[in-house]
Amino acid sequence: MTTESTLLKQHVIDPEICIRCNTCEAICPIDAITHDSRNYVVKADVCNLCMDCVSPCPTGAIDNWRMMPKAKAYSIEEQLKWDDLPGELSADQLAELGGDVGEAAQQAQAVVQAASASAASVSSGASGDTFNSSQFGATIPPWSAAHAYTNLYGPKAAEKFITATVTGNLRVTEVGTEYDTHHIVLDFGGMPFPVLEGQSIGIIPPGVDPSGKPHHARQYSIASPRNGERPGHNNLSLTIKRVLEDHDGKPVRGVGSNYMCDLQVGDKVQVIGPFGASFLMPNHPKSNIVMICTGTGSAPMRAMTEWRRRLRASGKFEGGKLMLFFGARTPAELPYFGPLNKLPKDFIDIEFSFSREAGKPKRYVQDAMRDRAADIAALLQDANTCFYVCGLKSMEEGVVMALRDIAQGAGLDWEAMGADLKKQGRLHLETY
Repeated sequence: MTTESTLLKQHVIDPEICIRCNTCEAICPIDAITHDSRNYVVKADVCNLCMDCVSPCPTGAIDNWRMMPKAKAYSIEEQLKWDDLPGELSADQLAELGGDVGEAAQQAQAVVQAASASAASVSSGASGDTFNSSQFGATIPPWSAAHAYTNLYGPKAAEKFITATVTGNLRVTEVGTEYDTHHIVLDFGGMPFPVLEGQSIGIIPPGVDPSGKPHHARQYSIASPRNGERPGHNNLSLTIKRVLEDHDGKPVRGVGSNYMCDLQVGDKVQVIGPFGASFLMPNHPKSNIVMICTGTGSAPMRAMTEWRRRLRASGKFEGGKLMLFFGARTPAELPYFGPLNKLPKDFIDIEFSFSREAGKPKRYVQDAMRDRAADIAALLQDANTCFYVCGLKSMEEGVVMALRDIAQGAGLDWEAMGADLKKQGRLHLETY
């Protein structure tokens, strides 16, 4: 059997139902997933079928495979241009492309065995000298988390979307700053849309993209607790930053963010979801929650904090500790800065960090964490503590490295502890 005829079980992503949430790329332990402004795709020559990305995918878009001759595997360039997932090839079609169909079963088994060996290597930390923060992120919720409903509306559901009404749109950063962030409230009326803190939804912007295709859904984390932005109402809130430049600093108007930030009260929006079954807060009333975020990564943290605040007001809060490490460039660009400062100190322990505050040295969330090393070390050892990280991908490594350094500084075995945090659903990473 020649190299050209060897069959490859190629991992592919369905662009039709992918919501471009970045979960797969963020969690992949070997950087086998990449994306552009159009699609998320898998590198055939890098993917080892470890399956780490399959379970966390909110829509199931990533749970797709195609048998291909290795020499004819779909390239990154091809996949980035897909609007639909190519159909599976028949045995005759594989043979026409030069694939050795007679060896297909053996090849598939060999790939699975190699994947198992590679996955074991990654999970054991045998990944070279490069620190891989994603390997410590949990893909299961805390044991006491409430049951999450997912995919009630969307591509794989009977109802393709649900219509919500805008009942509020408030700017939550100072007017005059570049960081234009809005708090948007959506009401679902009499249609069921149950959500939990830590979940997200997809918004479908109206119109079509430059190629004439309908816009794909944009994903946003829910910023309100399970009983609504307004308690007892079937509504929720989102925290959305207006995108006016890309990651390279070039001017661009984000389709979803600008649409959402410009909405008026009474406008209707198309929603799919909800998504997410792991980034959920513990229900145990004595559990501790450590929240680490930047910018609009504060949305799920606001939801968790507000639910705890409501429990406290009702007398059902039993003293679990809340800690928040919140970073931004300046106080003016930090969402909810005013309301956060009004929360009782005996309810939540807040550490702000600003990287571009005039006349002060740069300070990031991981710096603030190291300043509180003694407190975090104690919480790391407490099985009732869960850690949540949400924000830009660039913060993830620094935060997890800070946790590692704090653990090691306290004489703890980080490799064992990091593995336990993942296994027990205690360390959750949601970065983009």
